[in-house]
Amino acid sequence: MDNYTPYCKDAFHTYVVNGDKDAVQPQKRGTKVAAYYILEVPAGEERSVFLRLGSDSQVPKDGTAMDQSHLDRIVDRRQFECEDFYSKIIHDSLSDEERRVSCQSYAGLLWSKQFYHYVIKDWLYGDPEQFPPPRERLQGRNADWKHLFNRDIISMPDKWEYPWYACWDLAFHMIPFAKIDPTFAKEQLLLFLREWYMHPNGQIPAYEFAFGDVNPPVHAWAVWRVFKMEAPRTQRDRAFLARCFQKLLLNFNWWVNRKDPDGKNIFSGGFLGLDNIGLFDRSKPLPTGGHLEQADGTAWMAFFCVVMLDMALELALTDPVYEDMASKFFEHFVAIAEAMNALGDGKGLWNEEDGFYYDHLIRDGHAPEPMRIRSVVGLVPLFSVLVLEDSVLERLPDFHKRLKWFLANRPELESQISMFKSSASDKDECKPLATGTHYLLAIPSRERLERVLHYVLNEDEFLSDYGLRSLSKVHEDKPFHMDFGGETYGLKYTPGESDTYLFGGNSNWRGPIWFPIAYLLIESLERYDFYYGDSLRVECPTGSGNMMNLKEASRELARRLTRLFVPDPETGHRPCHRGADQYKDDPHWKDLILFYEFFHGDKGHGCGASHQTGWTALVSRCMDKIASRAD
Repeated sequence: MDNYTPYCKDAFHTYVVNGDKDAVQPQKRGTKVAAYYILEVPAGEERSVFLRLGSDSQVPKDGTAMDQSHLDRIVDRRQFECEDFYSKIIHDSLSDEERRVSCQSYAGLLWSKQFYHYVIKDWLYGDPEQFPPPRERLQGRNADWKHLFNRDIISMPDKWEYPWYACWDLAFHMIPFAKIDPTFAKEQLLLFLREWYMHPNGQIPAYEFAFGDVNPPVHAWAVWRVFKMEAPRTQRDRAFLARCFQKLLLNFNWWVNRKDPDGKNIFSGGFLGLDNIGLFDRSKPLPTGGHLEQADGTAWMAFFCVVMLDMALELALTDPVYEDMASKFFEHFVAIAEAMNALGDGKGLWNEEDGFYYDHLIRDGHAPEPMRIRSVVGLVPLFSVLVLEDSVLERLPDFHKRLKWFLANRPELESQISMFKSSASDKDECKPLATGTHYLLAIPSRERLERVLHYVLNEDEFLSDYGLRSLSKVHEDKPFHMDFGGETYGLKYTPGESDTYLFGGNSNWRGPIWFPIAYLLIESLERYDFYYGDSLRVECPTGSGNMMNLKEASRELARRLTRLFVPDPETGHRPCHRGADQYKDDPHWKDLILFYEFFHGDKGHGCGASHQTGWTALVSRCMDKIASRAD
């Protein structure tokens, strides 16, 4: 096809390489511009080119615009402004190296913002200046997202290797973003709930190659955390919270209507962002037939419920209309937790023999088969935890009344979930929070929580020197196998890059350390500690004899995660850099840090995308937590 203009995107190449001076627009107008210099550089010498981008009004008229001293002053001032900005955000008790890690993680987030333009209707029907696309496209990928119109600056997972948004990655990006640009964080979270992003059925778009894929429902959690992080309680943006809450109701209903196949409050969802975590590709029909009852899918929905309940309670403090929604989410949480703990054989997805939560394989004519794989799938049930304080409940009379009625009429639930009424004097059961009563909503009981944490804090299982493994190290010597139809399916601990082609083989959840799951566990342990206090102490690491309360255990996990990026005091190497001397000795490289996608479960070196993987910036929040311990 003929171009409507002779000035095309390869004009610079034609101009420079072919010497065609007519290849570029003579009026110097267009969408691209390039500076062209010819320099002769003798051996052993150097030449510098100073460039300054600015409007005419910004350029000094006295001829000093490109003066070396003038440029140096500009750079010095920008550096001072940067250091001054981060000095107000990064805790001053951190070491110089820890501050460097935090600063660069924030800077990487800012760098990873990118303009993203994707209009599904245009993609389906083609560009009027080009040949029409094949008709198969109308029934292909993303064909049912015709409403989607993306034309925004968006936080990318990694602008170099993953230059497209991923909704659950973005939710985690916004937690550290709330420290440096809370307005942007709020705008991003609200953007994905708007009508030109969210599907009319309530689903949030996943990523460009399959908007309809299902990722963990963490958007509500990110909204709630950003709301609380932005300002002190009396200065928070309640309008932002209310706007997000209304749209998140649509997303919650999408989950309930699409991902609970039998209406039993046991949810599926496919791979749920964890790629090769399972024995099979959980997004495809199982080779065994039947389906999976997913421990993580069900627990993610309980987590969604708890967050929505927390939001509704907050909004109800100034608008009693939300008390009804609080009651709805409280009772829905209880229903999911009951299914998780007691459905079927009375144990739900809990395995009493192992003391762990597992996916169950459901096939006609067979009893439910637990997939006895100790992975982060079985840790997601720990994330759903909320303390209801009497001081808040007294301000919400309708919700409080309904809560009391529910407990009075469902006494059997006390044996299934941790939902206890405790007075302030019950110091043997929990720490006193305030005069009156309070309740703990959680999936595991205290006894089950302790049993799961026995694995979590065991260095031969989940606990690495550098954080939380995604699969227990026990599966290194004891791989999990199942035989179906003459074929064996296996899974073993693989701490580094993937050795399977599930999901393309460029991601691995069978052993490495991933920041998002570890960070959610850290926050959950803090909430459990808020209820139990010193009445619940665990051995950390398991078998060490060193007892900690759960807040101390959460800080220990945060500390181990930060070790990935801080130089080892003996070798001088940062574990994330795989022992490369260039990052230790070279003055141009030694202070530069790569925030990888995930990390080797034993050695800590970086794996996957290697530039600035947005959710790894959560290390800055881990730094905040270990700094708060120093206060």
